[in-house]
Amino acid sequence: MRSELVSVITPLYNSEQFIEKTIKSVLNQTYANWEMIVVDDCSTDSGPDIVKEYLKKNSRIKLIKLKKNSGAAVARNKGIKISKGRYIAFLDSDDLWHKDKLKKQVEFMKNNNVVLSYTAYRKIDEFGNLRGIIRPPKKINYNQLLKTNSIGCLTAMYDTKYVGKVYMPVIDRRQDYALWLKILKKGITAYGVNEVLAYYRTNKNSLSSNKVVSAKYQWKIYRQIENLSIVKSLYYFINYFINGLSKYLK
Repeated sequence: MRSELVSVITPLYNSEQFIEKTIKSVLNQTYANWEMIVVDDCSTDSGPDIVKEYLKKNSRIKLIKLKKNSGAAVARNKGIKISKGRYIAFLDSDDLWHKDKLKKQVEFMKNNNVVLSYTAYRKIDEFGNLRGIIRPPKKINYNQLLKTNSIGCLTAMYDTKYVGKVYMPVIDRRQDYALWLKILKKGITAYGVNEVLAYYRTNKNSLSSNKVVSAKYQWKIYRQIENLSIVKSLYYFINYFINGLSKYLK
């Protein structure tokens, strides 16, 4: 099977504590045909210097610096714009991949003609301690994804051969969710690999853990990004709330 280039997009902002482990999880991939594009969003710590040390050792790693702090969506879009790979994958600067992540996911996509794929993943805390496993459904279409975001950003990969380069809306939160919706809105179905191939680092103090903030951006996606009517937005928001409550009660 011909080896296709995978572009790994990593936004970086003040992640000196984790970025080295993130880079190593890419370097350790059993699938070798990748490029890692780290986009520095004007970090004020030593994170970019750590990346520069790896640039000297491996030409597959690239570091781009934004002129001003612009947020994760702009950083990821910059990485997508300069990427050269057929496949676009995402890995934040504090998350990790299993060594076989790219190999298994690319094979799955090529063998099954999948345009957008994702995998199961395990949560870890700031110290690397293992937490719960998130197992998404086998497949997801546009209407199903509107009810809840079942695709972890660190697990997602899409094929530019079929949809071209698709960019994230420039909003503060849930840009990745909006990107998946944009792809699936074309009539595409996303498919999952039911295997833990990534590790999502949780931070109890992060904005993403704030349920009220998340709910506000969920509503914003419905009304401002997807332009749904009030009735449809309420329908999907109720489903979003029920899904979130069921996860909390587990």
